[in-house]
This record gives sequence, structure tokens and C-alpha cells, in this order.
Amino acid sequence: MQVLYEDNHIIAISKTCHEIVQGDKTGDTPLSDVVKAYIKEKYQKPGEVFLGVTHRLDRPTTGVVLFARTSKALTRLNAMFQSHEQIQKTYWAIVPANPQLPLTNRLENYIWRNEKQNKSFVVKSDTKGAKRAVLTYKVIAQGDRYMLLEINLETGRHHQIRCQLAAIGCPIKGDLKYGAKRSNPDGGISLHARQIEFVHPVSKQSITITAPVPDDSLWQSFSGMMTDLE
Repeated sequence: MQVLYEDNHIIAISKTCHEIVQGDKTGDTPLSDVVKAYIKEKYQKPGEVFLGVTHRLDRPTTGVVLFARTSKALTRLNAMFQSHEQIQKTYWAIVPANPQLPLTNRLENYIWRNEKQNKSFVVKSDTKGAKRAVLTYKVIAQGDRYMLLEINLETGRHHQIRCQLAAIGCPIKGDLKYGAKRSNPDGGISLHARQIEFVHPVSKQSITITAPVPDDSLWQSFSGMMTDLE
């Protein structure tokens, strides 16, 4: 487990594609339990350790996950995530190279979640249960076969990035559920919660937390391109 940031009120972890944030029907140990055990051991805390889940990442997605260590921090962070104020999450996604794709764009759709399939679909606005989904993206690096997108969400819907990118013919690398041609060797998808910027729920300071990209050659290549541009 890689800790990216911690203080008395919050802790941020770099999630791998093999971890789940919260427990589910698989019965696998969730990341939240691993973090609790870490806190209990490091700070020699007696009894139950408090840890609040403030947001989630899909299991095959990597990147920064923020947890609350106090109830005060959890309440304030939950409000910030729900209102999309004082907090900004930035994602990176690797998709097939497409020279016809606009370099920057704002996607606005209505998406509907099929519970049985655990999958979302772009639908008409009057579809029962459909929810408005908005994101912006820009192409920040390009290779021969793939390109790297930087994505910011204006809404938070089920599988939103995966669904909306697939709808414009850009399924995320490795994402078989949304149209990728083949899986990734590690079983994950090339969607990475790169950075989270927010106002600390207690100190009110501006905090920026960045998660390193996964350790594979394509991610490292794109990351190197971005470093060269800085």
C-alpha cells in the first residue's frame, strides 16, 4: 500500500487495479480495511479505527483515493464531493489514437445504468432513470497507437468516463466492458485518477495530491512525455 498523504484528519492512498475501495460481493479485503489496519498499527490505536470513505474508484481503475480519519472531515468532504465545490479530480486515460478526435472537447450526455449488467449506456434525455453526465477532456500526449487524455468531471455518474469516451469511439485501453479490443496484462483498465485538489476540511489549506502512474511501459512513456513538457 502506498500512502500519498496523511495527517490527523485525512489519508490518501494510491490504489492499484486489483483493489476495491469498499467491500463487495466478492468478499475480497477492501482497501478501507487495509488502511484501517495500517493506522491501527502505526499509531497503536486501541479498539476500532474510524475511517470514512469519501469517494470511490472502479476496481480496474488506478489512482488517488481519499479517506477521512475523523467524522468532522468525513462530513465536510462528503459535502464537497456532492456539491463539486472546493474539490477537483483530474483523470488520465489512454485511448486508441484517433486523428479526427478534437484535441479538446466538452461531452454532455444522458446516461442510464443497467444494474444487472453493472454497465452504463448513453441514452435519450427522456429515458426513465437517465442522468445528465458532463465532462471535459483534452489530448495531452500522443503516440503511434495511443493517446493520453486529461479529463475533468462536472458530474459524478456510474462509469461516466468509461461510458462517455466509448460513446465517441474512444474506449479506454483494456476496458472490454466498453468496447476495448483486448484486455490489459494486469487485468485493469488504463484509467488513472491522477490528481485531487481540494480545500482541507479542517485546516482550510489548499491541498494537491498526485498519484504516480502504473508501472508499465506505456504509462511510463506517456508520463515521460508530460515531464519533458514541464
